[in-house]
Amino acid sequence: MTGGPDDGRRPLVAARSPELVVALDDARDLPDGEARLAELDRLAARADALGDPRSALDARLALVEAYLLHGHRWRLVEPVRRCLSTLDRCPELLVERPGDADLLRRHQRYAVEAAIGTPRIGLDTVRALLDDLTERVGEENALVAQLRCRLADHLGDEPTARHWYAVWSAAPPDPTAGCPGCLPVRRAELLAGWGDDAAASDVLRPVTAGAVDCTDQPERALAAGLLPWLRAGEAPRAGQAHLRAYRRHRREPAAFPWLAAHLRFCALGGHPERGLAILAEQLPRLDHPYDDLSAMEFAAAGALVCAVAAEAGLGDRRMHRPGHGGRPTAELDVATLGTDLLTLATGLAGSFDARNGTGHQSGRIASWLAERPCGAVVPLPVDGPDEPAQDEPPLAPAADEPVPLRLSMLTDVLDRRGDGYVVQAGGVVVGRWHEAVIQFRQVGERGEILHARVLADRRLPADRLAETYAFCNAWNHDRLLPKAYVHEPGDGELVLAGDVTTDLAHGVAPAQLGVLVDSAVATGVAYARAVAALP
Repeated sequence: MTGGPDDGRRPLVAARSPELVVALDDARDLPDGEARLAELDRLAARADALGDPRSALDARLALVEAYLLHGHRWRLVEPVRRCLSTLDRCPELLVERPGDADLLRRHQRYAVEAAIGTPRIGLDTVRALLDDLTERVGEENALVAQLRCRLADHLGDEPTARHWYAVWSAAPPDPTAGCPGCLPVRRAELLAGWGDDAAASDVLRPVTAGAVDCTDQPERALAAGLLPWLRAGEAPRAGQAHLRAYRRHRREPAAFPWLAAHLRFCALGGHPERGLAILAEQLPRLDHPYDDLSAMEFAAAGALVCAVAAEAGLGDRRMHRPGHGGRPTAELDVATLGTDLLTLATGLAGSFDARNGTGHQSGRIASWLAERPCGAVVPLPVDGPDEPAQDEPPLAPAADEPVPLRLSMLTDVLDRRGDGYVVQAGGVVVGRWHEAVIQFRQVGERGEILHARVLADRRLPADRLAETYAFCNAWNHDRLLPKAYVHEPGDGELVLAGDVTTDLAHGVAPAQLGVLVDSAVATGVAYARAVAALP
């Protein structure tokens, strides 16, 4: 007898196309770039045509991950909407992988944030995404309140933003709302923008004191505190924070949105020469920004530095600007560069305001440009030059040239990927990728072994030890990487971890190391997500 819809059986999941399963695996193995993105998009459309919702969902999830990895954040909106539509039509897909619900909620947050950050996406689309999220999780949810607060602030509606800020602060934490260590920084940025510097400083205090577990902190918190501390008369604290945070942010691709704060600090703290040096160093990154909003802020802060420097008699200094696209390489004086940056900033602000139907972004940029230093020059601690370690060669090896593994090679790979990380004592490199914290270290007598350790965010109670062993055994039976195991720290919880170890005694080429890191991250994230999906 065939079971009906109410006989208690699980709903049937549509059969997958073997052709698409193979093609999707092949697409994931393609080199990063537009060809891979186009193939994933094609496979998603093909799966729709064949009536294979699981393959369509998997292809679009892979597409979203690829967009996030390569800085195409504004392109997230459509695949996220299509994923949500697929799950609405086929909720049975969540029976096999219930963790996809939280994953899609995170992606929905990324899509809203990305849409706010570019004028290329209409305001109606932003609001529709938010309304859809509200229908799924409720009006009082912390994630909904956070995003509504940030959207209202972006539009210049401070009373509404403050209302949602209060709702957000009172709501229970939502694990999909973002890293708990970064949320106070977002709150501080909002408070500082409303002129409440004391409250911003209070919100940042636990983060700057090291009370949160986040690999992006405390540097982002220090950058967020620069102007509030400067305005509050805590100049020495601001100076120390700038130096510490910029040492990391100067080379971290994901830190581009924080560069505007460093530039404004230099302009307003009485350090126009340092501001020009930072601007010259970071100017190439403006051609590949995190998003349009951060590009606007960087350009405005750079224009402010140029204006203050010109008023200090530095207007004739030459600044190198590399070519990009149809723009030729040029040696510009400070005043001319400032004009170019001002044109870019005001143009982007105008585009945002045209999209938003307000004048808020133009007004905000104008207020930045009207600022000038006040008070004495901010003291800066002695900041030694960044020099390569004595045991490292001055030239980087060719991409296909095997050389002994070095810490700098590993950090170079992560920098090219755009990943955030910290280097801890002993040269341990630690980063967070979604539900996984991954540690890379060199072991062996000569540091010739690359060891990657994965720690899943989710912990299980100690009374589920037998079940956890069974999960790890099944993982190790079915998957090659990482090798899964259980750690019992004795605090009543179980830590699920994984290892990937590669012997590089004969050296490793930079390109090969990139593949190894990509594999460790991809398999580590898959493992952590499998842990998160456990009942």
